[in-house]
Amino acid sequence: MQEIADNLARIRERIAAAAAKSGRKVEEILLVAVSKGVEPKRIEQAIEAGVTDLGENYLQEAIGKKAQVKSKARWHFIGHLQRNKVNAALEEFSLIQSVDSLKLAQEMSRRAAAAGKTAQILLQVNTSSETSKFGVAPEETRRLVEEIAILPGLSLQGLMTIGRFEPDPEAARGEFRLLSQIFREISQLNLPNLTMRLLSMGMTHDFEVAIEEGANLVRIGTGIFGPRRQRQ
Repeated sequence: MQEIADNLARIRERIAAAAAKSGRKVEEILLVAVSKGVEPKRIEQAIEAGVTDLGENYLQEAIGKKAQVKSKARWHFIGHLQRNKVNAALEEFSLIQSVDSLKLAQEMSRRAAAAGKTAQILLQVNTSSETSKFGVAPEETRRLVEEIAILPGLSLQGLMTIGRFEPDPEAARGEFRLLSQIFREISQLNLPNLTMRLLSMGMTHDFEVAIEEGANLVRIGTGIFGPRRQRQ
């Protein structure tokens, strides 16, 4: 447990420094500990060390672990979500960060409305234009936000992106800056079901740059839990 607690303390120090550098308070930054590939015991240790929010990439893995983790936390889904798994995702997660198409949003709307729920979501934007990544194109973001905002059963809480993975974290700065600009522009729209309170950018290797460019939610796994074994 001490290893995780020490890692978490170091990450929080770095978040505080990045927030201060950008003239913001550390309390404005939400840390989501990415727990994919992490066993329930170590997730419990992270929660005991102060983690309040957990992020998972794979639905079935998350469902299995959630049943074993007894400590309370908010669970975020941050991986690619297939439309045939929407019901399960709505049951298991407080926030789905990876809505990447109108069709997925429509399916979530239909399922949530039928269950009498309001699903909190983020729209994933592919700011790097890499074909290996999901997400809407930056130039399509506003149009899609306008279409999602009128769907019942959904509450659009903000935007999410994954920066390009390069040895130098500065490589992603332009992408984070772009999404921050889009975020500010969309925040000015007077649309229903639109809150725009969360800008989810940055992971272990680039979260400081993301915070400097406006992120108020960072997703950190390796920096807290250490390297995980590769998924087979």
